[in-house]
Amino acid sequence: MASIFSKIVAGEIPCYRVAETEHCLAFLDINPVVRGHVLCIPKQEVDYIFDLPEDSFAELHLFSRRVARGLKKVVPCIKVGQAVVGIDVPHAHIHLIPLNQPSDLNFQHHVQMSPDELQALAASIAAAIDD
Repeated sequence: MASIFSKIVAGEIPCYRVAETEHCLAFLDINPVVRGHVLCIPKQEVDYIFDLPEDSFAELHLFSRRVARGLKKVVPCIKVGQAVVGIDVPHAHIHLIPLNQPSDLNFQHHVQMSPDELQALAASIAAAIDD
């Protein structure tokens, strides 16, 4: 059975896309822990990030770095944190989370954003990502 992320890749489920390459996709988390919470995924469905082929693993991390740099230009933060949890969705993914304090990396806390806010933020981040 395809993961929710594979359904997003296939276009079966919409997302607030911020970046895409041939092998990777970045989109806003619809249940963000802070404003600007982005998920970076390989398009290939692999459950455990450390099971990705070496080239895919490296490509996902380099892609995430590009996205994080654009994210930092748009969302005021001290740093963009990175987390790999991999429990909630059986598809490898990297969380990029704007951080101003350690508690911003709390997956038990969530902020509410409207679809319009998410769409505007996704567009702003996408525009700030360097090619």
